[in-house]
Order: sequence, then C-alpha cells, then structure tokens
Amino acid sequence: MNTGFNLALLTRLQETPADPGPRYARLGSILKELIDAGAAGPDGVLPPERELARVTGLSRVTVRKALAGLAAAGVIHQRPGSGPYVGERIVRSFSRLTSFTEDLRARGMDSRVVFLDRTVADVSSDESMALALAPGSRVVRLHRLRLDGSRPLAVEETAVPLSILPDPGLVRDSLYEALTALGLPPQRAMQRLRAVALEPAAAFHLGLTAGAPALHIERRAFLADGRAVEFTRSIYRADVYDFVAELTLP
Repeated sequence: MNTGFNLALLTRLQETPADPGPRYARLGSILKELIDAGAAGPDGVLPPERELARVTGLSRVTVRKALAGLAAAGVIHQRPGSGPYVGERIVRSFSRLTSFTEDLRARGMDSRVVFLDRTVADVSSDESMALALAPGSRVVRLHRLRLDGSRPLAVEETAVPLSILPDPGLVRDSLYEALTALGLPPQRAMQRLRAVALEPAAAFHLGLTAGAPALHIERRAFLADGRAVEFTRSIYRADVYDFVAELTLP
C-alpha cells in the first residue's frame, strides 16, 4: 500500500538504544514526532498495521496498541476500509460570529453535543461582570461537551440571562439557534484566546491527559440593542484546532 508515509524514518526505532518503557509507547512517540514533522505526506494516510509491524520488527499487537494510543489522543483516526489517517486540523476564524454547531455543519462534520449540566442559578460575580447583570439576577447555565461524531473537541460553560433565555430546555444543539428562534440572535461578540494546561475534569471529558496543552476561549456576545446575551468559556483541543483572524491595514 502506497501511503506517502516515509517508512524509512521508522528505522530510528531499531537504531536507538532500548528504551526502558513499553515498546508500543516508544513507537507511538516516534510516530507522533514523524506526523508532526509532515512525514505522513499530503494524503495523511499511515501505513497499515501489518506494514508497520514488518518495518519496525514489532508484533502487530504492539503496533495496534501504539495506534490505539495515538487515536485516543486525537492524533490519528481510524477510517473504515482504509486504515489509520492523520486527523485533519479544524481551522476556525476569529473574524466571523458563528456557533460551534453551525461551524461544524458547514464543514460536513457530525456536530454533536452532550449536556453535562444545564440549570438555572444565581449569577456569579464573574458572570455578573461579563453580562452586566445586578447581583441576585438569574442565569441559565449550560455545561456542554462538543463532539464531531464520537470525537470530543471542546468543553463549554455558558451563562445566558434568564430574562433572555427563559428555559434551558430550549437549547437542543445550538444556543444561537435557540436564541434566533426567540427573535434574539447575537449580532457581535468579543473573544479572548490563551493557552492553558488541561485541568483533570476537562481532560477527562476530552479524552486527554491532565496537563496536556489546550486553548481557552472566552466569548461575550451581544444583541443588536447592546445587551450582553452570552458569556462562554470554552476549552478546545490544541491538537485539533487552529484559530485564525484576517487583519487589514486601518
């Protein structure tokens, strides 16, 4: 099978001294380094399990465990009928106001949401400042895991004034679809991005290890009349997402 993957590079596994750790872990580490360096080629397809075993001299069980580890980390995905391939990165613009659901659907991806919690509660101090609400105001809180099919992509915590969204059950997949149905679509937003290390809870939901790199996005969205309608804090997988913004001269 011609995949474009540079198999010769895997001779590193035989040329370097024995590693005290499991061989599948070492193979997984080398494969990830090679993938990051572009060794998978333009099609992003990896050699099949049998070929990797032949070139490395490892058993197919060892190779299978290495590939399973890379799949669990989101580095590769198993494509039915054609073996493992390098997971394509999702490029999301900072220049357009779109919902997570809308963005994935536009790419032909299987946008799914799992609600970890959705409640009505008193506004917190952070939410009060972000949404310009008085202490004692009530908000709808949505804690969601966002996925592409079965692949977790992001964890989101959102607060919306109860005066705008009267029932958390109105949100099925997309918050923006629910707000639009109420005649209150967001018109503009401010976002901030920073790099973080995953806390254990977020790492668990994203299928990664605690301390792994991630992207923290904070969004405040506003209605046409200037009222703040959304305060969302999201944790995105750094191994899947790239965020871009178009810049122009003033």
